[in-house]
Amino acid sequence: MSNSISCPTPAVVATRISHTRTTPIRHAFVYRSASWLIDIDHLPVPAKPLRPFARFDPADHFPETPAAGQTLRDRLTGHLTSAGVSPPAGHVVALLSPRVAGYVFNPLSVFWCHHPDGTPAYVVAEVHNTYGERHTYIVAPDDDGHAQVDKEFYVSPFNEVNGTYRLRMPPPTADGRITVSVTLERDGHDPFVAALSGRARPARTATILATQLRTPLAPLVVAARIRWHGIRLWLGHLPVIRRPDHSHVTTISTASGRKERR
Repeated sequence: MSNSISCPTPAVVATRISHTRTTPIRHAFVYRSASWLIDIDHLPVPAKPLRPFARFDPADHFPETPAAGQTLRDRLTGHLTSAGVSPPAGHVVALLSPRVAGYVFNPLSVFWCHHPDGTPAYVVAEVHNTYGERHTYIVAPDDDGHAQVDKEFYVSPFNEVNGTYRLRMPPPTADGRITVSVTLERDGHDPFVAALSGRARPARTATILATQLRTPLAPLVVAARIRWHGIRLWLGHLPVIRRPDHSHVTTISTASGRKERR
């Protein structure tokens, strides 16, 4: 992971998201959505008429109990410290979804963390499931943005909590291109692949309005879509996996491949 992020923030990202399940039944879909690319030390505050379409609340991230006045940097620092990881001393750029009409759902948020000199430190991938649980995967991608980490979080009631995630999370390019992918590997095959791509554009009034016209109420739609596809899989008689206790909330993968649980 040799490149620092030079894409300007804040920016709105019109995204294309795909999910493909290959076993035990094949099920795939593609949809459009929207995210933001932000500097966590400078949360966007849109003009007052636009705030219902984009509000950023630090409490929407990381599992620790929120405290009054915490910033998103405070939340990240507290979570990493509790996991035994030194918090980043440089800037942090995040890809995430804001609250829209008071509702938020972030299936995956990505935090690119840097050293004071601007070089990459590590990436924090925060996953939320539809049961209100949160889990972070802390990885050190290689120069091409690739990393690997054990799956240790219950996301889908039709997918067991085992296997290995192959992640590709290169930093956004200077012209705003973003590509993120998650491939689950298990027993020599890939039963699930998810990918997100898009281009970040400066968060001007026109861009925010255009985003709402293109993908209105994106977090609500994403949550509803996940449930709808879950119903379809259930109707297809896919076995339901019992949700295990979520006693640890962080999985750390070092560059050498050593895995830890916190």
